[in-house]
Amino acid sequence: MRRSPKETEESAGLVTRRGLVLGGLQVGFMGLLGFRMRQMQVEEAEQYRLLAEENRINVRLIPPSRGIIYDRHGVPVAQNTQNYRIVIVREDAGDVEETIAKLRRLIPLDEDELERSLKEMYRRSPFVPVTLADRLTWEDLAEVAVNAPVLPGITPDVGLSRDYPLAEDFAHIVGYVGPVSDYDLSKIEDPDPLLQIPKFQIGKIGVETKLEAELRGKAGTKRIEINAAGRVMRELSRDEYTPGEDLQLTIDHGLQNYAQARLAGESAGSVVIDIETGDLLAMASAPSFDPNLFVRGISSKDYGELRDNIYKPLFNKAVQGLYPPGSTFKMMTGLAAMRAGVIGPGETVYCPGFMSFGGRRFHCWKRGGHGSMDLNNAITQSCDVYFYEAANRLGVDRLADLCHEFGLGEKHDIPMSAVQEGIIPDTRWKAQVRGERWNPGETLNTAIGQGDVLASPLQLAVMTARIASGKAVKPRLIKSINGVEVPPENVPDINVPANLMALVRRAMWNVSNGQRGTATRSRIVTEGMEMAGKTGTSQVRNITAAERARGVFRNDQLPWNRRDHGLFVAFAPFDKPKYAIATVVEHGGGGSTAAAPPSRDILLYALYGDVPPLEAYPSDQRERIRVQHEEMVLRPRLEPETKATRA
Repeated sequence: MRRSPKETEESAGLVTRRGLVLGGLQVGFMGLLGFRMRQMQVEEAEQYRLLAEENRINVRLIPPSRGIIYDRHGVPVAQNTQNYRIVIVREDAGDVEETIAKLRRLIPLDEDELERSLKEMYRRSPFVPVTLADRLTWEDLAEVAVNAPVLPGITPDVGLSRDYPLAEDFAHIVGYVGPVSDYDLSKIEDPDPLLQIPKFQIGKIGVETKLEAELRGKAGTKRIEINAAGRVMRELSRDEYTPGEDLQLTIDHGLQNYAQARLAGESAGSVVIDIETGDLLAMASAPSFDPNLFVRGISSKDYGELRDNIYKPLFNKAVQGLYPPGSTFKMMTGLAAMRAGVIGPGETVYCPGFMSFGGRRFHCWKRGGHGSMDLNNAITQSCDVYFYEAANRLGVDRLADLCHEFGLGEKHDIPMSAVQEGIIPDTRWKAQVRGERWNPGETLNTAIGQGDVLASPLQLAVMTARIASGKAVKPRLIKSINGVEVPPENVPDINVPANLMALVRRAMWNVSNGQRGTATRSRIVTEGMEMAGKTGTSQVRNITAAERARGVFRNDQLPWNRRDHGLFVAFAPFDKPKYAIATVVEHGGGGSTAAAPPSRDILLYALYGDVPPLEAYPSDQRERIRVQHEEMVLRPRLEPETKATRA
């Protein structure tokens, strides 16, 4: 059928319009495609290049070197040593079991350690490196390096491991490091990415944990290129880490070693403090332990022996141990009573051997009594009845106020874990803690350092330093940070008249040097170095009336854990006080026999700066002291490896 010219014209126009629409759509699509290609190739080229590179470039953290800890002379007490190890990255390893099987044929792997590492690896992200073996020999490391092409994901590495060269001497002060645990992470709101690295170590106790942030440093990063098999090809770039800060302690390593050795065989704690600066020169806790065991992974057997030891070697007796101070507390009672004016410096109290109060007898340690006692004689001979009477007139609240001024019942601000506050009871304390009213009879027990009174050797050393100086001496443990000296604080005078302080100091001199002093056997005979001290014995059990009537058992007749604690506090030299000490010997019996002799010896070492000469001791003791020093296991004084302090 033939179309008319009109129909032919309309059909041609329709085809032309469709062609134009289709052509326009094609041009628009091509234009959009070209625009997108230009955008991807020009404007977003860098982004896609980086996305592509992520398939062959990894960014890994570089753990920082931990800060070194020195003693006051620059001798390292916590340092870092090289540690050869093998690490695996799961996402690069392919078949992990096959890779480890190949590794086994090259070097020995500890089964227990390997099992822990594999569990850790599957708990972590696949790109996180996990240590399979550490503390390898150089030969083992080289063997793995040579065979690297057939060990995908395996990398020989050289890291740093913590080492404590003076071991037991500084265990309770410096502490130790260990792998980050889930418990550690749970305590931190925004954990450092470093803490996610398996087996990364942080401080667990002591200075290591209290100054963790300063010692840890900041991580660096490195960008490495890997091939399709996961093999590391090269390092592309590196941002170095910031090492942790180096710390210098106030502790003298020689004195610390001597104190630990002198207390060997006892369950004891002793603290030496520089009276002028507040520097803690020694903080011994016996027995001690080797912190390197914890760094390397302590065995169940070794940990069980430490945990079950009745002398508690893991317990820091110097700052964590709290003990009734016994008669070492009597200077507080005497000073508080005289400052309040309830008893005069020369006033006497008659001691018949007991004081009747509230329908019961409060006994003096001397059954027959001391007779008439003033403050000087009461401290010298440690008469209980004098202090019962003084405290009864004074009241416990005013006594507690003075104790706080002398550092008792205070948590001293030093960077060590488990520093205790102690207890100085008063009427408010008993109402808050026990919900009870204060019983006046409790004041008498408090007066002689018994009842609820508890103090640590650190607190007793601070108390003694404040008695000796008349100033509010503050203990400090950090001498410098990164070589910059931390200056001692300026401290105010104690609010006690100077004549009363002098009276108490003279009485303490009589304790160590007078004919009737309870510590005369432990005196220092070197002229100009004389010691002033106070003995103390604190009961750990109640003595019944029946037992007192038939005769109290001597300490050596009792089981060890029922014997009294022996205590001693002292300062020297008397004329110009330099050092103060406090020592507690758990269940050691009397302070004069258990705590005074080692305190005297440790003070002498501090005064001489080395093992004291025999001439410093009474002549009848010199042969015994000579043998004692020969039998003690002492380190020679060490030379500093670096100058840890700069002005």
